[in-house]
Amino acid sequence: MSNIRTIMVAGANGGLGQAIARSFLSESDENFIWLGVREPADSTRELLAEHPDRCESITLDVTRGEQWQAAVKVILDRHERLDVLVNNAGRHRDSLLAQMPDDDWRNVLSVNLDGVFLGCRSVMSAMISQRSGRIINIASLSALLAPSGQTNYSAAKAGVVALTQSLAKEVARLGITVNAVCPGYVETEGLTFPDDNARKAALSRVPMRRFGRTEEVAAVVRFLACSDASYITGSAVKVDGGIL
Repeated sequence: MSNIRTIMVAGANGGLGQAIARSFLSESDENFIWLGVREPADSTRELLAEHPDRCESITLDVTRGEQWQAAVKVILDRHERLDVLVNNAGRHRDSLLAQMPDDDWRNVLSVNLDGVFLGCRSVMSAMISQRSGRIINIASLSALLAPSGQTNYSAAKAGVVALTQSLAKEVARLGITVNAVCPGYVETEGLTFPDDNARKAALSRVPMRRFGRTEEVAAVVRFLACSDASYITGSAVKVDGGIL
C-alpha cells in the first residue's frame, strides 16, 4: 500500500462530493478514496460498486469530533497515512435574520463551520508526522459576496475562509497546504429557486450566462491537492463564472 495516495472526502453523498470523488478516481489508479457520509446514498453505493477496490464509505457526522477521530483512525490503521482531506459537507437553512429560528442558525454554523474545524483538527497529527498533506475546504461565493437571506450560511462560509487562511500559516513550514474553494451557482441538488423567474434572475447575474458544473469545481479541488500546487496555500479560489 506504500504507493497509495489516501484521500478523504467528507460530505460525499451530494453531487459535488460525488464529482470530487470521481475526479480523484480518474486522476490515478493509485488514489484510494474514503467517502465520509452519515449513511451512503444510492449514488454513493453506485460509486462503491463501480470501484470496490479503490473507494470505501466511512460513517461520519461532521459535527461530532469523536466520529472524525474514529474515521481518521480507521484510515490510518489501513494505510498508515492520510494525504488529502476535502471538507465538503454543507447545509442551507435560508431565511431573513429577523425570522430565523435559533436552531437554523446553530445547525448551519455547526455543519458548515464546526465540521471544518473538527475535520482539520482530526488530521493534523497525521499530516504533521508525515510532514505533508493537502486540505481543501469547500466554502462558497456567499463567503465573499453575501446575499440577503443567508446570514447563517454566509457567516459560516466566511468563517471557513478565515479558518483556512489562519491554519495555512500555522502549518506552512510542515509541507501542509490549506486552501478554500468558493463555488458560485453550481448545478447541484442544493441549487433551487422558488420559480423560473428567480432562476433567470440568478442566471443573469453570471457573466458567463450559465451555471457551473460540479466537474468544474472538482477540477479545482483536484489541482489544489496535487504536487504542482505545493506553493499555493491560504487561498480562496472562486469558481463563479465571473460574478465577483
